[in-house]
Amino acid sequence: MARKWVYLFTEGNKDMRELLGGKGANLAEMTNLGLPVPQGFTITTEACTQYYEDGRQINDEIRGQIAEYIGKMEEITGKKFASKENPLLVSVRSGARASMPGMMDTILNLGLNEEVVETLAAKSNNPRWAWDCYRRFIQMFSDVVMEVSKSEFEKLIDAKKAEKGVQNDVDLDAEDLKDLANQFKAKYKDAIGKDFPDDPKVQLIEAVKAVFRSWDNPRANVYRRDNDIPYSWGTAVNVQMMAFGNMGPTSGSGVAFTRDPATGENKFYAEVLMNAQGEDVVSGVRTPMKIEEIKKTLPEIYDELIDIANKLEDHYRDMQDMEFTIEDGKLYMLQCRNGKRTAKAALKIAHDMVNEGMIDKKQAVLSVEPRNLDTLLHGSFSKDTVKKATQVGKGLPAAPGAACGKIVFTAEEAKKQAQNGEKVVLVRRETSPEDIEGMKAAQGILTARGGMTSHAAVVARGMGACCVAGCSDIVFAEDEKSFTLGGKTYKEGDVISFDGSTGNIYDGALPVQEGAVEDDDFAAIMEWADEIRTMQVRTNADTPTDAKKARELGAQGIGLCRTEHMFFSGNRIDAFREMIVSDTKEEREAALDKILPLQQGDFEQLFEAMEGDPVTIRFLDPPLHEFVPKDEEDIEKLAKAKGKTVEQVKGIIAGLKEANPMMGHRGCRLPITYPEIAVMQTKAVIRAALNVQKKHPDWTIVPELEVPLVGIDKEMAFVKNIIVETADAELKAAGSDMKYKVGTMIEIPRAAITADEIAKEAEFFCFGTNDLTQMTFGFSRDDAGKFLDAYYDKKILENDPFAKLDQDGVGKLMKLAVKLGHETRPDISIGICGEHGGDPSSVEFCNSIGLDYVSCSPYRVPIARLAAAQAAIKQSRK
Repeated sequence: MARKWVYLFTEGNKDMRELLGGKGANLAEMTNLGLPVPQGFTITTEACTQYYEDGRQINDEIRGQIAEYIGKMEEITGKKFASKENPLLVSVRSGARASMPGMMDTILNLGLNEEVVETLAAKSNNPRWAWDCYRRFIQMFSDVVMEVSKSEFEKLIDAKKAEKGVQNDVDLDAEDLKDLANQFKAKYKDAIGKDFPDDPKVQLIEAVKAVFRSWDNPRANVYRRDNDIPYSWGTAVNVQMMAFGNMGPTSGSGVAFTRDPATGENKFYAEVLMNAQGEDVVSGVRTPMKIEEIKKTLPEIYDELIDIANKLEDHYRDMQDMEFTIEDGKLYMLQCRNGKRTAKAALKIAHDMVNEGMIDKKQAVLSVEPRNLDTLLHGSFSKDTVKKATQVGKGLPAAPGAACGKIVFTAEEAKKQAQNGEKVVLVRRETSPEDIEGMKAAQGILTARGGMTSHAAVVARGMGACCVAGCSDIVFAEDEKSFTLGGKTYKEGDVISFDGSTGNIYDGALPVQEGAVEDDDFAAIMEWADEIRTMQVRTNADTPTDAKKARELGAQGIGLCRTEHMFFSGNRIDAFREMIVSDTKEEREAALDKILPLQQGDFEQLFEAMEGDPVTIRFLDPPLHEFVPKDEEDIEKLAKAKGKTVEQVKGIIAGLKEANPMMGHRGCRLPITYPEIAVMQTKAVIRAALNVQKKHPDWTIVPELEVPLVGIDKEMAFVKNIIVETADAELKAAGSDMKYKVGTMIEIPRAAITADEIAKEAEFFCFGTNDLTQMTFGFSRDDAGKFLDAYYDKKILENDPFAKLDQDGVGKLMKLAVKLGHETRPDISIGICGEHGGDPSSVEFCNSIGLDYVSCSPYRVPIARLAAAQAAIKQSRK
């Protein structure tokens, strides 16, 4: 029996999103609800994956079913491809199971040719509309299907407007548009070498191939990597009867949200462009008007739209993002989906919907995207700063945050300068999907055109970038390398600042202050998340400031304190350098004695900040060559302090050089060579803990001393003996029965596969997944960026394994270590403290293998708390 590759909208429902994609499933569901949906069919995601398996070809079986369903669509609509009586025109749109706004391609008005356009012009008595559709279709098909740059056509449009002395496309008449259509076809033939295709069935197959192909375009691949969307999912294709928003003054296209996507306020929000098609709205080529204008001019449409919005939100139990078209006074719904929203809006909507009785706490927790919480901590300008600043313009507050940087005008330049460490802002007339990498690299995005639902606004909100859109006062120079605003000309490299929460634009650099999360919505969602999650969330913190900030954000302890970061403050680096170039144990101990009270003071502040919660202190990890002086002046200073010649010191420094320092004399190898380092650090930790415990008798302090880079159980046993002997002597001298733990960081593959042996000595494990990933792959963290792009392009990897945990390889080692560790020591505590501890998908994996905690940087603590709760909910449903 043949496989089913195509479904009518009447054959699907909202639960079929894996097969029909999100758009197809929701079009089917809206059809089931009796809403005014232009009918059509969906070509499945499986057909897309088959297309790639077949060498980027649509096989005969799929082609046959597409032809069959064209026939069914013609029966449903009463229209027919290429008919001179009642021609059928369709849109061809992508629709992956996860929303990817603007990342893939769309073709509108498909089915037109010279005969059909003349038929439409005559039958509609609206030749301007007919030729507008045709010139749009030629441009879109040429750009999307045949990859002829749309800028080539824009130049022809601009020339025509200049010739006619008009500003906007809508001011061109039917003859102008007919002339443009002919110019477009000539441009097509010039670029492709053959005539523009007239057969709608040929047009359709080519368009479907183009949408499938766009699943693998650069912007879609970047978006998928950022949003954990697997390449294997593929995209569906939706073929839908056209509804025309460009038929005249009672027609238009719009985008609506059932609640405000920026603030979350329970208020219907929509924007409409009259006499326009949907692509005009999202591209931002014209700034749309507010829905309130429709309420005045087409009140019945407004009321119907409000009724549908309420029905859809109630049905899906979430804020809805809808696309609609008004065709000559009749409303059509083209799409609905759970709307993209800012983190602030997501928290408010979730909190409000629980209070409204629409959803429960678990649904509320699941409805907030963890990584978007980052935006709450994004910067802002202080009130005093803003008062003194020179405001030069104002646009729409499209995505919150504050941005300050050097102006760049292209995505390529934004990416290039950001890689060089520059802070830049991307300023454009409007953005397009091709700009995603530059948008990601920039501190913020500023556009002259477009509304709150333009590409720039939607994508910026999704990625948590600051955006001000639709600042129509910006006037670009012809070469687009400068613009004027507020009476001043700005060139590339000049600095501006803008506020994505107010839309205000300021001259020059304004200092950006740290963000904060203090509102009731955040507190409520986090409280519910903490009730639900089963894993603890700790922080990676080396300073009291970081520890206090993490504590404010809900950290339940320190999962990693990197002690080497403490050696560089004040003059303690001098003492440590003296230790490095010492000849005897006694000299090394004398140098370390200078550091001991300073480290003790650091640890006391960390214990104080955590108020009795666990603090894991990792002993010295980097190779010694990272601490030696490089400047001649510092070398001379060290030589003088140690009574050595400059040449002797230089000789010692040269001797520390290693061919592969990441696998060299570091980690547990240091105290094996120089036990006195571990002795000093143990004394500092225990003395600090005793002092803080004495000050706070109601706290229970149990310091956790961590040995890094262990790969052999005997390494662990050797260093542990030094720690235990030193710690016990300190506790005995203090007359204290304080408990402490000695554990290790699992960051070498051998440690993972011999975890049962290592657990005989270690009382806790913490996965250092940065090094574990590096050593498992054999990739250098510092150099992998030189070749990872090639790996993404060739589908060898979908994600950076240093950003998103490699569950198939590194994850298997972790699972094995957890299993073996528990077999030897059932009560062993196990966590993770690599950068993956703040990545939501990695947190979910950690929950699934039974880790006790994740540890991450302070500002990612809220993300980890929410991700851990979501992981617990998903785990309980399996």
